[in-house]
Amino acid sequence: MSARVHHPRVLLIRHGQTEWSATDRHTGRTDIDLTAKGEADATELVGIADRLALRDTYVICSPRRRALRTAELAGLRVDEVDDRFAEWDYGDYEGITRKQIQAEYEPGWMIWTHGARGGESVAQMTARVDGAVAHVAALLPERDVVVVSHGHFSRSFVCRFLGWPIAQGAAIDLRPAGAALLVDLAGDRRLCHLVGPEGAMAGIGAI
Repeated sequence: MSARVHHPRVLLIRHGQTEWSATDRHTGRTDIDLTAKGEADATELVGIADRLALRDTYVICSPRRRALRTAELAGLRVDEVDDRFAEWDYGDYEGITRKQIQAEYEPGWMIWTHGARGGESVAQMTARVDGAVAHVAALLPERDVVVVSHGHFSRSFVCRFLGWPIAQGAAIDLRPAGAALLVDLAGDRRLCHLVGPEGAMAGIGAI
């Protein structure tokens, strides 16, 4: 019997809930802790790499402590902490909601199409995520990769890994402590699994 062909995979994990994510406040540079629910949901991720039969995983983490804590609670040994995997820099919109931004600053604003005033533009975020995708792609021939990061970053990564414009991230829902699995089938890249913690759909917000 021939050996089963292994197709390289990337597992993206969004950090668990924080007080700001629970109220739809944009959280980029601000270093904020997980809530009790965020810690509990992160703990439920223990063993996820084994359940998905990932191979010789290399774990990359955002430098923000909410991501590092999620990796720790999920039982993941972090191999690399890299600023390229941090959340979108929201600039002047740090700590406020999309509804507030639309009401007080820019009607019709969306991070995916407008970028962040005083922070990263769509073009700048695209360039940074492209660098992150290239870094991960260089590792994939030898091992699978786990990335523990943030909501907008992870959705952006999915888009750029698949060759889509970053604005398509608006159509991807990734809850706190949720996960997305990407696979490379001999150059045919796909999103093959997208899950969130139990009961997450009840708390869907605006960002």
